Amino acid sequence: MWDDFAEFILTQATENPTRIVEIAVGKFDGVYQYLKRNENIEIIKTDILPNDDEVIKDDITNPNLELYENADIIYSIRPPSELQPHIERLSRKVDGTFIIKPLCNEDLNISSHKVKLKNYKKASFYIL
Repeated sequence: MWDDFAEFILTQATENPTRIVEIAVGKFDGVYQYLKRNENIEIIKTDILPNDDEVIKDDITNPNLELYENADIIYSIRPPSELQPHIERLSRKVDGTFIIKPLCNEDLNISSHKVKLKNYKKASFYIL
């Protein structure tokens, strides 16, 4: 499923290079590693509590907008529901594709009517 999710993100990578940001990466960086292998991708990952040197410290409740400007794709895997409205607000400020992969049985805590459920192979997620 994670490879399918990463593969879908690559289908959205139409710029050369494509700038991608992962929000609230936590300890799972499998999708990041998959995307990083592609030479057409410039990718960074952010989290409020970085767990390695590749993670840039950022608080999505008060984001450093410079990290996200010019991002073509911004995604988050299993963001806590209390962070989802902050991701939605960021999506209004940044012109790019937003993808949220919640827990399998979790509803989104987002008010936007532009959110669409997307199924790609074995991956299900929401796209803004």
